[in-house]
Amino acid sequence: MSTKVEQVEKNVVKLTIEVDAAAFEEGMNKSFKKNANKFSVQGFRKGKAPRNIVERVYGEYVLYDDAVNFVVPGAYDAAVAENGIVPVDRPEIDVEQIGGGQNLIFTAVVTVKPEVKLGEYKGIKVKKASYPVTDEDVEEEMKKTAEKNARLVSVTERPVKEQDTAYIDFEGFVDGVPFEGGKGENYPLVIGSGSFIPGFEEQLIGAEIGQETEVKVTFPEDYHSEDLKGKEAVFKCKVNEIKFKELPVVDDDFIKDISEFDTVDEYKADIKDKLEKAAAEKEKNENENNVIEAVSANAEIDVPKVMIDNQIDAHIRDLEQRLRYQGITLEQYLSMMGSNLEEMRSRFAENSEKQVRAQLTIEAIGKAEGIESDEDSVNAKIEELAKNYKKEPEEIKNMLKEEDYSYMNEQIIYEKTIKFIVDNAKFTK
Repeated sequence: MSTKVEQVEKNVVKLTIEVDAAAFEEGMNKSFKKNANKFSVQGFRKGKAPRNIVERVYGEYVLYDDAVNFVVPGAYDAAVAENGIVPVDRPEIDVEQIGGGQNLIFTAVVTVKPEVKLGEYKGIKVKKASYPVTDEDVEEEMKKTAEKNARLVSVTERPVKEQDTAYIDFEGFVDGVPFEGGKGENYPLVIGSGSFIPGFEEQLIGAEIGQETEVKVTFPEDYHSEDLKGKEAVFKCKVNEIKFKELPVVDDDFIKDISEFDTVDEYKADIKDKLEKAAAEKEKNENENNVIEAVSANAEIDVPKVMIDNQIDAHIRDLEQRLRYQGITLEQYLSMMGSNLEEMRSRFAENSEKQVRAQLTIEAIGKAEGIESDEDSVNAKIEELAKNYKKEPEEIKNMLKEEDYSYMNEQIIYEKTIKFIVDNAKFTK
């Protein structure tokens, strides 16, 4: 096998690959074995005619497609490895010479990983992220704890107030005509939650139980329903019940009831500890992201569009998976948001390009600094996996394939490189 490599354009190469006739003949034999039962030849039972007879009757070209499928992928992979090419997309294959005892010649045009010209990445100055935990933060968490354990109490002696939960019947009309989705019965609406159309909830303040109230609103211009965008509407509402949150008294007895702690002070100390750990993790992540963004900005990279598109695809797949857990399809989500797939891809584009640039920059720094994986790091990863899956490390090792180890080593190098550039950064206040 021989290969010729040509630069077609920036980050795109054309490989002309020539496969020996003998190797292609093996592919033809495999193709014939796969398809033999499809051929009917007079004088032979179906599938029993020898290959030379089948080719005489049908022409040898009937075996080409599968023969190419058997031969080309392996030849392409070998050519890529031999020439040190790193494709970032599927190749466009075009067969130029085939059959008749000749060598198979085909071309593969493919986008490759771009060259990265690193700028400054050691000693880079970045503002240090800082999120100190204050007593006010702890008190805010205490308030949330009280809110979670509040009980709803019915009131009858007063009208609706801010923060009440009003149980309402409502029906909406545009130009005197009711519209789809504009009706509800005994709906629990928290006044001030902003869950209804702007201006709706405020107009219920002061309404009495059993009282019918007209609420006039204008649908926002960006409302998800095309029929209602910017339209004025009147909702006929009736308050059936009013409830308010009664907060518990936060004392030692309350803390004993809702936690494993005996006193308010112990509970507050635990909250502070958790907040400080979360703040430290947030600081770490933000400092890493800021350093990565800075060194990526200093690098010169012509990022291929296909790499950005692949990253956008990954974001959309991730979103689809999260939506599935909520019982929503991507199509339903886009409809609710008044958007479409093209707009979503456009919104993801800028961030996706930054992510690809960052990944390429970190890979280039890792190579420049000779950062490598090692046995201890691999074993630490395996220990982590064993802990997560509640298995013994040896069980995990037996489950892992060669490609799993390859991915693990890449991940280790990536993480070590990030640590390297963060450790070498100069953080300012």
